[in-house]
Amino acid sequence: MDEIKLIEIKESILTDNDIAAEQLRSRLKAEKTFVVNLMSSPGAGKTTLLLQTLAALKQTYKTGVIEADIDSMVDAEKIRAAGIESVQLRTGGFCHLDSNMVKQGLEALGSEGFDLVFIENVGNLVCPAEFDTGAITNVMILSVPEGDDKPLKYPLMFSTCDVLVINKTDMLSLSDFNMNTLYGHISRLNPNMNIFEVSAKTGDGVKQWADWLKQQVSDFLQ
Repeated sequence: MDEIKLIEIKESILTDNDIAAEQLRSRLKAEKTFVVNLMSSPGAGKTTLLLQTLAALKQTYKTGVIEADIDSMVDAEKIRAAGIESVQLRTGGFCHLDSNMVKQGLEALGSEGFDLVFIENVGNLVCPAEFDTGAITNVMILSVPEGDDKPLKYPLMFSTCDVLVINKTDMLSLSDFNMNTLYGHISRLNPNMNIFEVSAKTGDGVKQWADWLKQQVSDFLQ
């Protein structure tokens, strides 16, 4: 009897997605559309921080948002209520976005008219880290209540992201979260990662994060 053939489906899917993501990224560069892939666990304050970031940038850049959720439009409605153009991607069970999904979202948004587009990815720290969305930069949010050990549990997410925003710093005094411990874990995984400490609740640190992003977009658009 012939040997059973083993086909690595996941590897094939990821390879195909990587090719499509590079093609999308090339298109975005040609169109001068800076796309940020925003990732976090549920409850990390992603939408709240996004709203504050949009408020800081919308007078400078034409901004839009692609929201992703398994079965809800709640966050897209919040973004739209703030006066920002948004579209909702309902993934129907998928725990991540890939480049083709993002391409559909960009086409629905009409991304050629935007300087800056945020992708609010599905909330978890596993699947989104594996799939290149075609974004120009990848940003993750870690909230203080989640703990300082997350780089040990989700190393791929911390390795693939360009930026870490540590949110809910107003809760540091209420937890045993150790900032030095977190920085130590990150330095071993991704020493070049840009890190910002913020509180979306109080606004502390948001300006520094928004100013950094503003500079990135400015350089990109030149």
